Amino acid sequence: MATQQKATMKTEVAEATPTPTPTRTATNRTGTGRKWEVTQREWKRYKRFQTEEMRKDLLVKYLPLVRNVAARMAMGFPRSVELTDLINTGVVGLIEAFANYDPDRGVKFETYAVPRIRGAILDELRSLDWVPRSTRAKSREIDRATTELENSLGRPPELTELAAHLDITERELHLAMDDISSTTILSLDEIVFPEDDNRQVPRVETISDGSGKTILGDIERGELRSFMLYAIERLTNQEKLVIALYYFEELTLKEIGEVMTISESRVSQIHTRGVSKLRTMVREKFALTA
Repeated sequence: MATQQKATMKTEVAEATPTPTPTRTATNRTGTGRKWEVTQREWKRYKRFQTEEMRKDLLVKYLPLVRNVAARMAMGFPRSVELTDLINTGVVGLIEAFANYDPDRGVKFETYAVPRIRGAILDELRSLDWVPRSTRAKSREIDRATTELENSLGRPPELTELAAHLDITERELHLAMDDISSTTILSLDEIVFPEDDNRQVPRVETISDGSGKTILGDIERGELRSFMLYAIERLTNQEKLVIALYYFEELTLKEIGEVMTISESRVSQIHTRGVSKLRTMVREKFALTA
């Protein structure tokens, strides 16, 4: 029932003013800028009579506040998050704040409403996010650690350095990064710049059929294959053996450990180090980005 009431009121407000006018702008934190077009007299008048028309009129006047909050929050969200959706959700927070606000407490409505508008938007985004919060936390933690190491080392950190900074094993770091990589979603409608053109086109138009073979593709694969043979020769004997047993003989890490008479965790470390070296050499050779 409460949800239906929110949706009904949200529709009424939207019908009354579909798009907030740009002339009504929020005051910023320093107190500069235009003030909201709601006076204390209007609040007292509404508290006295509390008609539906007066309620709707006050809500409409505070819609620019919702837009202001949503626009600020949108700067920290992916481009796939639409500003219109944030505003629509923020209206729900505005209505809830309006229903619970008491002007006699001496607090401005803007001060009271902003945290509730932000909370409504964040709650809605969390409910739509299919990624576990623990995975989001891991991603933020790895990003912070990577930035800190880049600032202190003056270069991108190695996986061993990143794992040591996070106080976890390389295997745990790999598992965390696998979880994080599976959460990345790209919009096919997003406007991008193709590498060979300056035109803006939807991402879907840049996707090619990977199953179709071309002469250029055969040449590139042959060049990559030749370089991989060269790169593998630059690995240590242990790394080459682990790579061969894992990818060509298809042994498990445990089975490789039994062959080499070392622990499974040690095999994992050697494998991670070898793959990291190969990846770095390929990126340097073909000028690929991470």
